[in-house]
Parts: sequence; C-alpha cells; structure tokens
Amino acid sequence: MEVRAVLKYARISPQKIRMLVDAVKGQPVERGLNMLKFMPQKAAGIVEKLVRSAVANADQRSGIDVDSLVIRNITADNGPMLKRFRARARGRGTRILKRTSHITVILAEDSV
Repeated sequence: MEVRAVLKYARISPQKIRMLVDAVKGQPVERGLNMLKFMPQKAAGIVEKLVRSAVANADQRSGIDVDSLVIRNITADNGPMLKRFRARARGRGTRILKRTSHITVILAEDSV
C-alpha cells in the first residue's frame, strides 16, 4: 500500500531538490528523516517536512504500519517560473527566472 504527499509551488529550484533525493530514496522513513535533519541545504528542511506529512497521511489510514514505511520515491518537477527583470548597463534589462517546484513523496510499506 502506498501513501503520498505533494507540495506544489515550492519557491526553490527543482535542481536543488534533486541533489538530495538520491540520498534518502529507498531508505526507511526514520533513517531518511534523520539524514535530512542534518543536511545543511534549504531543500532538506522542505523535503523533511513533506516526508513527515506523508507519514501523518499514512497514520490516518487503517491497515498501514507506520514503523515499516520506506521512502519509495521522491520527485521534483518544474513548476511555473516567476519572471523578473534586473537593471544592467546601458539601460538594458536582463531576465531573472525564479523557479518553483512541485515535489511528490511516495511512501510504501517494506515487504520484508
């Protein structure tokens, strides 16, 4: 049985989230949360909060053992970009893209 949690429009680049995903993918939830807690990146806090949300979703369902959950998959997809301009030399402007992400966490019970 799978449980998921989704965060949409997170104001962080998906590239920065994908750096952390490989470290926790496939880990038991408790170990994954422990790893995320001690990572210095901003994305680690966001992903940690989302994994905790998925665990809370699993706790609400009957028939799921929260202690045996494993982080099956975490994906970070592109969201819409905020387009801004920055003043440059000779009266020109340069486009600044402020990227957003849609993050999905999928937890599943360990089959062992």
